[in-house]
Amino acid sequence: MEWLYVLMPIAGVEIFWPGLVILGLGVGVIGGFFGMGGAWMVTPGLNILGFPMAFAIGTDIAHMAGKSLISTMRHGKFGNVDYKLGCIMIIGTVVGFEIGAQMIMWLERIGKVGPVVRWMYLVLLAAVAWTVFADIAKKKRKEREALAAGREVNLLETGHEWHKTLQKIKLYPMVHLETSGITCSVWLPVMVALITGWLAGILGIGGGLIRMPALMYLIGCPTHIAVGTDLFEVMISGLYGAATYTFKGRVELVAAVIMLVGAAIGAQVGSVATKYIKGYGIRIAFGWAVVGCFVSVLLKLLPTYFPDLYDVCNTLATILVLGLVSALSIYITIKMVQGARREIALNKARS
Repeated sequence: MEWLYVLMPIAGVEIFWPGLVILGLGVGVIGGFFGMGGAWMVTPGLNILGFPMAFAIGTDIAHMAGKSLISTMRHGKFGNVDYKLGCIMIIGTVVGFEIGAQMIMWLERIGKVGPVVRWMYLVLLAAVAWTVFADIAKKKRKEREALAAGREVNLLETGHEWHKTLQKIKLYPMVHLETSGITCSVWLPVMVALITGWLAGILGIGGGLIRMPALMYLIGCPTHIAVGTDLFEVMISGLYGAATYTFKGRVELVAAVIMLVGAAIGAQVGSVATKYIKGYGIRIAFGWAVVGCFVSVLLKLLPTYFPDLYDVCNTLATILVLGLVSALSIYITIKMVQGARREIALNKARS
């Protein structure tokens, strides 16, 4: 079965190339749908497949840049991108990213990059999963209370309303974002960009793992606008990240190209799917994806403390990551096809 493995010349490791194809295609669909580069799955996935952590981070960012460019163009056609908001966030994203990338180089020099990054992933994934599911539970409770009181259910109301408090902070200059329909201090999106940019650099993610929830819960963007705008930011941080990690010699171009071929196709499917699945449908699917990723990273971390579990945990983690990517991409594709069929049938009925 040697033909299933290909040597990565820069990293110096042999990799199961069908795994790269599955990651690229599946994460293309998922990233285009959730508004993220999908690195929150790909970086652990590449590490599980055999890449050293620093190479997994750099390679994923390189592949992410091209895929996010395609997704952003597609979302732009649907009017899902708040370009004004995205441009405001660019400076914070780039500065934060470079700080994170420099921290990764330091952690690699002292030999701590693997465990530190995995623990940070676990904490971040747990926090994001709690935020999403707590929001969904709160939203449903509000709907039940409205029905019980005989009031009409407000479809635009959210569970968490942190953005309403933050938007009241009048720290000038203020900015009005027409596409998102909100007014806030310009420092709010700048600080969100700085923090998510730092996480992007140190974790090898486009920042979308927390930027998409941050755009919804902290800034107040509608879900579909948060998806498109986040992809625009992922594209910016990805292009910058690809350049800085290539300069540092931590990008495996062979793997990036293999994944990008599949991702370019998948991103088209994921972007179109947001036309038919909106609001809390996206948030629920996103929450379960985060839970699955949390379990896969935990499985990869356990052998650090229990060496005898290495083979079992490594196998389970590989199956879980590839299975999760495949299942989510299939679900999103099916929903897109069903939505397209309904739209076609409706148009025929009208004509």
